[in-house]
Amino acid sequence: MRLFWEITLRSFRRHLTYRAATIAGLITNFGFGWLKVSVLLALYDGRSVVEGISQNDLYGFVALTQASLTYLAMFGWYELMESVHTGEIGADLLKPMSYFRYWLAKDAGRAAVALLLRGVVIMAFFGLVFPMSFPSGWQWVWLGTAVFLSWLVSFTFRFCLNLFAFWSPNARGIINAGYIFGWLLTGFLMPLRLLPEWLQTVAYLTPFPYMLNLLVEVYLGLLQGPELYQALLLQLAWAAGLAILGQIVLKTAVRRLIILGG
Repeated sequence: MRLFWEITLRSFRRHLTYRAATIAGLITNFGFGWLKVSVLLALYDGRSVVEGISQNDLYGFVALTQASLTYLAMFGWYELMESVHTGEIGADLLKPMSYFRYWLAKDAGRAAVALLLRGVVIMAFFGLVFPMSFPSGWQWVWLGTAVFLSWLVSFTFRFCLNLFAFWSPNARGIINAGYIFGWLLTGFLMPLRLLPEWLQTVAYLTPFPYMLNLLVEVYLGLLQGPELYQALLLQLAWAAGLAILGQIVLKTAVRRLIILGG
């Protein structure tokens, strides 16, 4: 366990040094967030509430989705793929911990920096600019749980997706296709409640809503009681299921691994 935390800490320190990238990312998030608010408000066409989501809730939705972008690596994560193509995986597999836990630790450090330097700052900024409402009481506990589990679902999904690198010399196109579907089905573009019912049904057959849309619904208080507990359990189940799938695929993938020179 100590090795896991040491790798996480080193990953945290490494990503903490990218200050210029963080500032540029914050400016971009603010700009696109402002544009997103304008577009979604236009869709309301003067109505104050649509599918249980008020205009004030809409500000919270935009703030949370923009704050979660980097935390959940929703625009791409290719480190594992690149390690396979460069041959660095040979050294990774020899480390005194499982390959899955090694990458989990590295991504935990990255996600922690993104949550602190981007997530918290973006939420604070939107709270100052727009009339947002914030959770209270136990809602913070459930939100914190959903935030942690959303990262687990995201990581396990990205881990599985990057394993295509074992079968393709350029898996970036396949990985990008997964992210493109995710932008819609996670609820990043708009809350899933505003989409057609058939599309919502399709979305909930995938892990995507449990990466981001569930965060939004917990934050806005749209899920309460048994419905909330069930959603969090499903989120945990998706994380566990994708982790198991990743282990199975990895075992198959490693058997076909050939590294030139060794």
